Amino acid sequence: MRVEIFADVICPWCYIGKRRLSAAIGDHAEVVWRSFQLDPGASTVPGDTADVLMAQWWADRAAQRVAQIKAVGAGDGLELNLHTARPVNTFDAHRVLHLAAEHGLQDQTWERLLRGFHTDGENIADRDTLVRLAGLPEDEVHDVLNGDAYARAVEADQQRAVELGVNGVPSLVVGDGTPFSGVLPVDELRRLLLSL
Repeated sequence: MRVEIFADVICPWCYIGKRRLSAAIGDHAEVVWRSFQLDPGASTVPGDTADVLMAQWWADRAAQRVAQIKAVGAGDGLELNLHTARPVNTFDAHRVLHLAAEHGLQDQTWERLLRGFHTDGENIADRDTLVRLAGLPEDEVHDVLNGDAYARAVEADQQRAVELGVNGVPSLVVGDGTPFSGVLPVDELRRLLLSL
């Protein structure tokens, strides 16, 4: 079975979804990570923290939403520090993730970037940070970041998301099926994947 997962590094639900997908399928499926930028126009310079931004989006519901995200993450063994995570542009991070795929290390690099951003408050738009977190040959990461390698691959993933009707992340697609949420409970996710 081949499962595509559309995700963005700055999305806490994608970190949760990654953990749940791993628990649901183990080694029984091929997972293909697809780039999906939540905010392609975002700056590479960190601004407000995620919890401050959520307060702007959700007003008086923000504290409850932030607490929910943190609690759900903790239930899956994740420390989600929305008070230190500062959303930034993820285009270069996605390009590095495509390089990781060439090395067969995309899953591991996703884990490092997700942890770096959500737990450790790293600026994953910073090139030195990407080189340090990637877990890949540093010269190759520098070459990618100093050129336009994998830019078309990121754009192609975004276009595929549009064609499939993906409008949020994390979204899973099996074969030519309809996208569905990647943050379902593990047992439900496992049942759903086995039924496809």
